[in-house]
Amino acid sequence: MQFGSLQLNSNLFLSPLAGYTNLPFRLTLREVGGLDLCTTDLVNARSLLEKNPKALKLIETCPADRPLAVQLFGSVPEEMRDAAAYLESIGISSVDINMGCPVRKVCKVGGGSAMMTEMDKTAALVKGMVDAVKIPVTAKMRLGWDDDNLTAPDLARVLEDAGVSAIFVHGRTREQGFGGRVNLAGIRAVVKAVKHIPVIGNGDVTTPQAAKMMFNDTGCAGVSIGRGAFYNPWIFRHAAHYVTTGELLPEPSFDERLRVMCRHLDLMIEVFGEEHGCRMFRKIGPWYSKRFGPANDFNKRIVRLTNKAEFYELLDNYRQWRAQFVDENGNLHARYQPPPMVASFMQEPGVAQRQSIPVPKGPVEVW
Repeated sequence: MQFGSLQLNSNLFLSPLAGYTNLPFRLTLREVGGLDLCTTDLVNARSLLEKNPKALKLIETCPADRPLAVQLFGSVPEEMRDAAAYLESIGISSVDINMGCPVRKVCKVGGGSAMMTEMDKTAALVKGMVDAVKIPVTAKMRLGWDDDNLTAPDLARVLEDAGVSAIFVHGRTREQGFGGRVNLAGIRAVVKAVKHIPVIGNGDVTTPQAAKMMFNDTGCAGVSIGRGAFYNPWIFRHAAHYVTTGELLPEPSFDERLRVMCRHLDLMIEVFGEEHGCRMFRKIGPWYSKRFGPANDFNKRIVRLTNKAEFYELLDNYRQWRAQFVDENGNLHARYQPPPMVASFMQEPGVAQRQSIPVPKGPVEVW
């Protein structure tokens, strides 16, 4: 796939999730495989120009984190233009404009989903950014403000004329947030609305099969995955293989899941320091454990994590606790009679096949 002058090795993308798609998470996913272009958390253009330390931390990167797009939000044309130029000057590969965030504090200043309601103003802002940089400028939008205002196809045409290199579209409206089901027909309408630029579909891609369905039912050129990646870091590698061959790769072993989780923690500590990194990992560890089978003991302790030594102690204790219930392959011991909730969990067709992923707690609860 190509965005303007940017040649990409994969048509699978990491969607930004505020508070989660930081440098450690991006590096973890890149090491697992199947992913090329990642996008940062959304960054306030004005804060970036003012060199706000929090904004600079959001765009922190390294040579292994390439290619990288930074997602900007804002409604002042000059600020968005200058922020894009600054990002180009420091080697960022692409700039994405957030036109999909439904959070009130973003919309009330004219950013996020509010940009879908004033097309002429939005087009002028975008053209100013496109004209100011040589790197690709893309846009992330929703289908519209609500079901009565599905403006995405019209906006996509306007943005293509303004010079954007690609469009990412989440198949829900601003009113929906993360509720309901993704509207594949709505994404397909956006695909049909543009002439030349690629459209990347997003929403409810939690399995390789869902990624293939997104491609087949919408005609999109790429698929962007957010919560599905947080739940299953292997989804990019598995989806790429399944879309290409029709073959489902085996689920990672318990030991492989632990290896990647430990690597993720190491990167959190490396980037944020031990105290802050471990504190941030309290909300990440339980996402890994959703795929461990019985994990009550682990979850009770991970949410109080304070340092790395404590993590490895609780991990050793958890391994011993878990061995009471399942063997090395995650199969229940014949002698163990699990409570109904545990039994139904273990009997799911590979827990990886969940069709609904909860919204992570934090800044994106209402996205």
